[in-house]
Amino acid sequence: MQRIRLRYTKRGRLRFTSHRDFQRAFERALRRSAVPMAYSAGFTPHPKVSYANAAPTGVASEAEYLEIGLADFRDPDALRAMLDESLPTGLDIIDAVEVRTPNFVERLEASEWLVRLDGVDPAEAAAAAEKFLAAEQVEVSRQTKNGLRVFDARGAVAALEPAEPQVGDGNDTGTERAADVRQAGPCAILRLVVRHATPAVRPDDVLSGLRATADLAPPVPAEVTRLAQGPLDEETGTVTDPLALDRAAAPAGQ
Repeated sequence: MQRIRLRYTKRGRLRFTSHRDFQRAFERALRRSAVPMAYSAGFTPHPKVSYANAAPTGVASEAEYLEIGLADFRDPDALRAMLDESLPTGLDIIDAVEVRTPNFVERLEASEWLVRLDGVDPAEAAAAAEKFLAAEQVEVSRQTKNGLRVFDARGAVAALEPAEPQVGDGNDTGTERAADVRQAGPCAILRLVVRHATPAVRPDDVLSGLRATADLAPPVPAEVTRLAQGPLDEETGTVTDPLALDRAAAPAGQ
């Protein structure tokens, strides 16, 4: 069985698709592309597809990952192109490598996020980020299926700083938001790097922490995009490519 790891995006309006919505769309793309899927054993065989650390519904992403098992060999780049053509614009397959290393999920140590705060002055956001980072602990609460949970949002944050607009901030993804706020008011953008921990700390938890520590309350909901997820370089606070090891392990010429 050949295994392929794929990187895909959720852009523009497609950020509102749930993980289950994407699964359905991807399964249809597999059928349209006549991909020779490998199946699990047992009374109810399922195509061998595994997903890793999907972004929450409503959050855009440039770095989602999944792995598929094939019953017959396919060129990863050709497979990527066929699947991308079979998916709606916004759900885009942008990278594919043959699996050559184990423990992929363990390499997803952290995520880098871009947080757009319409109606917030950049200087105010920068000052709030400094207050958040200066705190030893920032307790936030989140409603879960088991009730209200209180946890520390500060410990998982590796970086929180002002950033410049780039791919994934909303302008490039075709997101339609409160145009009057964008035109008439200020806009702050923060770069956030969060370690994957238990309990998971999400961008909205950090926003709750900014509200608690610095009284930062955007007038409209924040627009959040995941730019990367993978190994964390603790010295620089950057997230590196989790597919790099598979590429490095490929035989010369492939």
